[in-house]
Amino acid sequence: QVQLVESGGGLVQAGGSLRLSCAASGRTFSNYAMGWFRQAPRKEREFVVVISWSGGSTYYADSVKGRFTISRDNAKNTVYLQMNKLKPEDTAVYYCAATSRVLLPRGAYEYDYWGQGTQVTVSS
Repeated sequence: QVQLVESGGGLVQAGGSLRLSCAASGRTFSNYAMGWFRQAPRKEREFVVVISWSGGSTYYADSVKGRFTISRDNAKNTVYLQMNKLKPEDTAVYYCAATSRVLLPRGAYEYDYWGQGTQVTVSS
């Protein structure tokens, strides 16, 4: 079992930046690919980005490509999401998730463990 806890959300003006963190429990953190998803009110949960267990491969949604950067520090059991040039449409609850799949998955159903979420609000 893996427990995930997100932090770093908050209120920021358009064009600003935030860095989200996701702390994972257990010794097997490095064996999981890690993804970030987001969910706005009355919308489906949306894929944002995923990083492989080694950190060598990533895949970004077109909506955040060039603005967001995912990274991981396996020694600290932590994955990060650096968000720059934020837009009001980025407003959502952001979730980190872990998957044991070998290839980089983009569907929420492919993930095994989820954090509680952290709110990101971007004002115009």
